[in-house]
Amino acid sequence: MYRVLVADDEPIERMIVARTIKKYFSGQLEVVEAVNGREAAKFFTEKDCQIALLDIEMPGVNGLEAAGQIREKNKDCSIIFLTAFDEFNYAKRAISVHALDYLLKPGTEEELVTVLEEAIRLLNERTDGLREDRKEILTEKQEKKKDIQPESGNIRMSAVAENIRQYISMHYKEDISLQSVAEEMNYSDAYFCKIFKQCFDKSFIVYLTEFRMEQAKQLLADVRINVKDISTNVGYRDSNYFAKVFKRAVGSTPTEYRMEILKQMETGNAVGGLG
Repeated sequence: MYRVLVADDEPIERMIVARTIKKYFSGQLEVVEAVNGREAAKFFTEKDCQIALLDIEMPGVNGLEAAGQIREKNKDCSIIFLTAFDEFNYAKRAISVHALDYLLKPGTEEELVTVLEEAIRLLNERTDGLREDRKEILTEKQEKKKDIQPESGNIRMSAVAENIRQYISMHYKEDISLQSVAEEMNYSDAYFCKIFKQCFDKSFIVYLTEFRMEQAKQLLADVRINVKDISTNVGYRDSNYFAKVFKRAVGSTPTEYRMEILKQMETGNAVGGLG
């Protein structure tokens, strides 16, 4: 389990963020709270945290200063800023401490969950060497037992996975969540979270985001559909947030991705014409 530091001088803001983390990342993230930047820098090291969610405007040592102190001690941690101020100067300083993201208040649960999923993915990647070694040993043991394992469990899991896959493919345009899908399929939230990970080897939000991005790529190939409509068609009401998620997932903005497709099409047509 990883530890995430939540630093905000506003108790209500801190409570909302902590509650969201506990709701979506129970068993994955433990929350450590700080009421100012000085506490944030201190607790991050003392409590062995790996992720920092920092409000920028805090009295005394602000979030940016705390982030600088945290980064000096831990070069691999993920730093995420939360602020009500959309100022370019803040964004520049956030870049200077290699922040993972810069979220404006009031944000949505989806924004926070997505960026925390990314932080967890990055942390997992850093320990991949050790994980791969363990996986090889485990796979070896599983292969030895394979011929005596009952197939009924695997058949059932395949059926469950297919049901989940079909449901998401039919409803990804809607405002669905792990909780709503679990309820629809008559599972408790905790059990559905567990069984989903077993079926797809990733969390619900990561799977849903990847699925939506694949659909968005297909729609971007059609220049008659504008990006804002594509955003709505793949389940995002806010086109700016969709663009941010798309860039994080694909490496380019939706517009840049579309331009690249058009270039490839033009190149293909030119080659075909020469033939």
